[in-house]
Amino acid sequence: MDPFNRRDFLRTAALAGAVAPIAVQAAQAAPKTPANIDAEGVRWLDGAPPAAHEGQTFGLPWPRGAQKAKATFAITSANGEAVPVQTWPLAYWPDGSLKWTGHAIPADAGRAETLKIVAGKPAAPAAAVSVRETADAVEIISGEQSWTIPRKGADIIARAAVAGRETVRNVRLVALTQDKPDFESGPVTETRFEGEIESLVVEQKGPVRAVVKLEGKHRGAGRAWLPFTLRLYVYAGGRSLRIMHSFVFDGDENRDFIRGLGLVGQAPMTDPLYDRHVRFAGENDGVWGEGIRPLTGLRRDPGKAWRDAQVAGQKTPGLEGMAPTVSKRLDLIPAWGDFTLSQPNSDGFSIKKRTKPGHGWIDAITSGRATGLGYIGGASGGVAFAMTDFWKRCPTRLDIRGAHTDTAEFTVWLWSPDAAAMDLRFYHDGLGMNDHPAEREGLEITYEDYEKNWGRPLGIARTNEITLWALPSTPSRPDFAAMAARLRQTPRLVATPARLKAAQVFGDWSLVDRSTPTRRALEDQNDGLLAFYMLDVEQHRWYGFWNHGDVMHTYDSDRHVWRYDIGGFAWANSELSPDLWLWLSFVRSGRADVFRLAEAMTRHTGEVDVCHIGPYRGLGTRHGVQHWADSSKQPRVSNAAYRRYYYYLTADERVGDLMHALIDSDESLTRVDIGRKLPGAQPSRPPGVVDMGFGTSWSAFAAAWLTEWERTGDKHWRDRIVAGMDTIAAMKQQWFAGGTDFDLKTGKFLGKGETVSVSHLNAVFGAVEVHSELFQLIDNPRYREAWLDYCQFYNASDAEFRAKTGAPAKGRNLKEGHSRLTAYAAFHRKDPALAQRAWREYFSGDAGLGVGTIASKRRVDGPAVIEPMEEIPRISTNASSQWGLATIQNLALIGDVLEEARANLPVAGKRGQDLGKDTF
Repeated sequence: MDPFNRRDFLRTAALAGAVAPIAVQAAQAAPKTPANIDAEGVRWLDGAPPAAHEGQTFGLPWPRGAQKAKATFAITSANGEAVPVQTWPLAYWPDGSLKWTGHAIPADAGRAETLKIVAGKPAAPAAAVSVRETADAVEIISGEQSWTIPRKGADIIARAAVAGRETVRNVRLVALTQDKPDFESGPVTETRFEGEIESLVVEQKGPVRAVVKLEGKHRGAGRAWLPFTLRLYVYAGGRSLRIMHSFVFDGDENRDFIRGLGLVGQAPMTDPLYDRHVRFAGENDGVWGEGIRPLTGLRRDPGKAWRDAQVAGQKTPGLEGMAPTVSKRLDLIPAWGDFTLSQPNSDGFSIKKRTKPGHGWIDAITSGRATGLGYIGGASGGVAFAMTDFWKRCPTRLDIRGAHTDTAEFTVWLWSPDAAAMDLRFYHDGLGMNDHPAEREGLEITYEDYEKNWGRPLGIARTNEITLWALPSTPSRPDFAAMAARLRQTPRLVATPARLKAAQVFGDWSLVDRSTPTRRALEDQNDGLLAFYMLDVEQHRWYGFWNHGDVMHTYDSDRHVWRYDIGGFAWANSELSPDLWLWLSFVRSGRADVFRLAEAMTRHTGEVDVCHIGPYRGLGTRHGVQHWADSSKQPRVSNAAYRRYYYYLTADERVGDLMHALIDSDESLTRVDIGRKLPGAQPSRPPGVVDMGFGTSWSAFAAAWLTEWERTGDKHWRDRIVAGMDTIAAMKQQWFAGGTDFDLKTGKFLGKGETVSVSHLNAVFGAVEVHSELFQLIDNPRYREAWLDYCQFYNASDAEFRAKTGAPAKGRNLKEGHSRLTAYAAFHRKDPALAQRAWREYFSGDAGLGVGTIASKRRVDGPAVIEPMEEIPRISTNASSQWGLATIQNLALIGDVLEEARANLPVAGKRGQDLGKDTF
């Protein structure tokens, strides 16, 4: 591959930026499952095996009873080649057999279309990764590479070496703050904080993968704050160390304005200045690379061999053969020591450089979306450094300083010092809402649940991925471009949809099926909705440090913008479970684009939308203008049901931590009365007793307890679920009671449940999906019948509802989405009439979308086309996710009566007229 020049760099960047605002390429359509994909194996997410990778970790499900808890596993490729593997348990079935296993393979291994995992003796890697522990540090060794990690202190990596040569040292975390926001008058005090390690745990020691967990806080000016968790990953045969960086904001948003947040390290520089190189990756295959002391473009020519070597990043032939017109004047060629690549927004970056501090910066290039990969070093070695999702998490920056000295410094800025200081203050002054009646009035007009001092960012978190490479030489431009390509589209192994289905995990869902005209229409509608949101992420630039991964709640068809500034209509924050819709759409289709949209949402909603410390610990924040600002703090948002898919598919430890942290989050209800603003006095309760709803609260807690039971085998968590089931089933109105007092110690509901209280929100935050899994694991006939009654009668006629409960049918909405409750009852009660009713509800478009809303805009002979937003009135995340979930579960449960029900109904329903009527 020829080196890229400036023209190539700009051309590829411009092409990547020319995204069509309306058309969705045909490649986004759900692919058919290749016939040669083995249901027993895994495949590469993007279809073809990558040319290279830095090591892989993935999860794999097993049918109940198929594998004993202590089974060992081997991996083979399609041609029978043994692939080295390291395995550990992720979850167990109730009988103790393995339900999910985590697997790791070495760098560049398994590059076949599919891999098969079977019980057996694992193959060993050619050069195993190992961990050597001392009293002061941990050393991870992989081939010729070693990474030294101190147990305490400021360095998270003391040194990294390749074949004994040190290429990286003194890697630290840094945070810069100021005590005032930008653009306010008066003196500003700036403070620098550095991370300090307080604990180190070796979680895995090889032979394929080593994992080290670090925890600490940022310290400076006599203060310790911004707690962080880091996980460091090294794979056998790899050249890199992967860092998952998570932090929690525990400051005062009125005086702690983060100016910069990042990771800084040093690279020893021993090569002559003309043999030192800097690299930055732009878009696509664009590479910006220069020598610290350039040998190209001079008035006098040093010789082609010298110019070619420097451009390629290779050692030059030596001064003795260089043209003397250049060699005797090398000290008169400026040496460039400092470089910065800045990405202030999602659409533009710039590179600039200077010789050294005290002298002016020179603009080098401006383009679109940088990959976030840099390098500093020489022909004898150096360090590459990168941040995943660099331009999507803007404002970001990469720095190189002192490249002309004996020690260069590099920094990966997660929050760029170029940007305005991070301002997390609440966005309005309260508007005079000083009591609950006034706050309820505000809810009536803006849909925002405001309450003074409840909209603070205390406890929000963010996870970012940083990668460091210790390299023996400067990477060539083609090699550097290939490294960048793997950052833009990370190679990943995933279990096939057929394997997931065969293992009977994740409840009720079906594989993609277009075998009949009606099924095809439904699949097309779901694809159209997925494409719609993918397109709007790009069209409306839903990017940024805190925003990336979320979508907006409801559209404003008058202004033709999403309601970004209108109370509860702005950011979705998992409202009505878009997370579940995306993940179930992925597991049934295997689509890479859907996986990455769901992955970004999981990273966002599990971190930014949840309070990880403080009085609301373990609760999430309802949808709003700022992700943390709404005063409704509820478990329906922090819900472990939204994280399970990603955790089990990827074995991601950070998401595992987030779910584990929720197992005692019901205790937060002692400090947060969710119903505190409802009219009428709230009753006092004994210590340890809280008010808990069955759907939005208990079902969310049950998802965390289910996951903990599966992961650990600890039956305490199963028993806690059963205690809730038994006491709900014993109530007069059972699930129709909606909720009652709950004993935190025993896990039992205490009320008699004599009053009917139905809400359209009860079953739309994962309750359906969690119950689908629970009934696979727990045999509780009385509770099962109570749940089936709720499923059957929620959408029943008013007369049928009153006959069942003795009360009028109030509080019901979202009929189309709740059709999956009817379908569930129809399937388990083997009632064809209920199945027909379920499809009538589904096709009605009542408080939903109606078939044809999106699918009718799909061209038969080409790519999907989504018409301008104003053509789709009042569309919302609520309708999209609930329609999608109803599609998936109705097809799985009662698809056999689909054609007959469909034949007697109109093509489209109400096209979303009721979407603006969702209530608190």
